[in-house]
Amino acid sequence: MIIDVVKVFIPSTISFFFGILLSFLLSHFLYKYQMWKKQSGKKTMTGEETPIFNQLHKEREVGVPKMGGILIWASPLLTLGTLYLIALLFPSVNSDKLLFLSRNQTWIPFATLLLGGFVGLVDDYLEIKGSGDYVAGGLSLKKRLLIVTAISLLVAVWFYIKLESHSIGIPFYGALEIGWLFIPLFLMVALGIYSGGVIDGIDGLAGGIFAAIFSAYTGIAFYQQQVNLAAFCATLVGAILAFLWFNIPPARFYMSETGSMALTITLTVVAFMTDSVDGGHGVFVLPVIAMPLVLTSLSNVIQVLSKRFRKKKVFLVAPLHHHFEALGWPPYKVTMRYWVIGVVFAIIGLIFGLIG
Repeated sequence: MIIDVVKVFIPSTISFFFGILLSFLLSHFLYKYQMWKKQSGKKTMTGEETPIFNQLHKEREVGVPKMGGILIWASPLLTLGTLYLIALLFPSVNSDKLLFLSRNQTWIPFATLLLGGFVGLVDDYLEIKGSGDYVAGGLSLKKRLLIVTAISLLVAVWFYIKLESHSIGIPFYGALEIGWLFIPLFLMVALGIYSGGVIDGIDGLAGGIFAAIFSAYTGIAFYQQQVNLAAFCATLVGAILAFLWFNIPPARFYMSETGSMALTITLTVVAFMTDSVDGGHGVFVLPVIAMPLVLTSLSNVIQVLSKRFRKKKVFLVAPLHHHFEALGWPPYKVTMRYWVIGVVFAIIGLIFGLIG
């Protein structure tokens, strides 16, 4: 039991310090090569102007680098490499025990973390260079959604065929068999969580929310005795906290797509890994644990539908956190109140994830 606790917290701590050290090199590189948008402003998917958002963020859109999310996937990668090196140089039961990469628990989430990070990095680079096919540069939303769908489909099929996941865990009920519907459900959850990635819009906001979310799944995975998965989630939390150290107002750099795509796709995988595949219900509690992401995504949907059918807006600007900014809330107040809400719902979701 003690060694399992150590296995969770040591990689997390190593990941945090790697993130801090790596941030100095990353920051130097990003500022040296001016890896930020060269022109402020944002447009909607249909090419419409966003005057309220542009007014709120005109001074921060230019001059602050993107790609800070590299820390979020590079730190766990360096942590894993370090643990392998320790096990190689000092072979023992304890050093081997610290290695959290395993075929049955962490291969898939680690692969999606790196793959999502790479695709997001390409998108960030294209946006910075302004050479993409979208108004603001970068990959178009359609292409990003297709990529997320493709990755999620591969993972869903792996779950369905290799892990024989055909059901969803329901608290106080057990496993609900859904057969082949498992695959479209996985895709829906993945796309829904990915859409919530737009919460990366205010200094410190996304980092605090994702840290709370993955902390909750660390607890759920540990309770299910998926210690490797718990260590993986904790390692991610360590990396996110290192990123957050430099992202709190005023941000040194932004998470951007390389961080948000990596985290959102991986979150979906972790939720399903803690579901019926191990007798839990990690998917059922996902909307609770990730409530800030859900509300962010819903606010966009509500705004689009209202403008289309009612010809007027529900929010001053969407997503929801920018609406609060438009009401006059200072950005730091929006961020910290979101952190409070995020922690509260993460705890509630953790409780429901441990019962039933």
